[in-house]
Amino acid sequence: MAKPARIARIRLELDDVRPRIWRRLELPLTSTLKGLHDAIQAAMPFEDRHLFEVRIGQDRYRLAAEADAAPDARIWSARAARLGAFIDRGVTRLAYAYDFGDDWQFSLTVETVFEADPGAAWPRYVDGAGRAPPEDVGGPPGFAVFLEAIGDPAPPEHRQMRDWHPAPFDPKTPDEAAIQARMSALAERRARGRAGFEKSQAGKPGSSD
Repeated sequence: MAKPARIARIRLELDDVRPRIWRRLELPLTSTLKGLHDAIQAAMPFEDRHLFEVRIGQDRYRLAAEADAAPDARIWSARAARLGAFIDRGVTRLAYAYDFGDDWQFSLTVETVFEADPGAAWPRYVDGAGRAPPEDVGGPPGFAVFLEAIGDPAPPEHRQMRDWHPAPFDPKTPDEAAIQARMSALAERRARGRAGFEKSQAGKPGSSD
């Protein structure tokens, strides 16, 4: 009988930004670090237009092409590293960076690990606070200027910021609808992948009926 899948509940917080922006996610331990990146992008949400890096100790994990381009550094493929391999070694803290120009830095904490409900879908967004910064706003300093500008309609830079980002922006409220839609899409993609794998294994020697 197959063992129940295990799920990690992870809290992530965007560093150097006020008001605080944080999210709580649940991911299967079988997720790769690329899968963790995808879940973070969906949960902010960001637009996944830039490079990323997961740091665990002295090791850095990026896309395979980037890892191959730096063979002398401790850079590995995020697609080949699974979350559970680190959690099973006792790792509970990770760092995540997105967009090396804006330089968004996140602190991640593994809060708990539990057995999956067979009827549930993952990854899953649990809760959070704060609206994600717009892409290409200029990192924490640029985001601070952006918040000041949209909060005061008088100065000329307010009009410039509105022209650049015309959509309404409430810094205290996550975009729950966009987050849930993107997390659901990830969960559906994972379910399709699992179904395809199980179908490919059916009938092979050693497979169960």
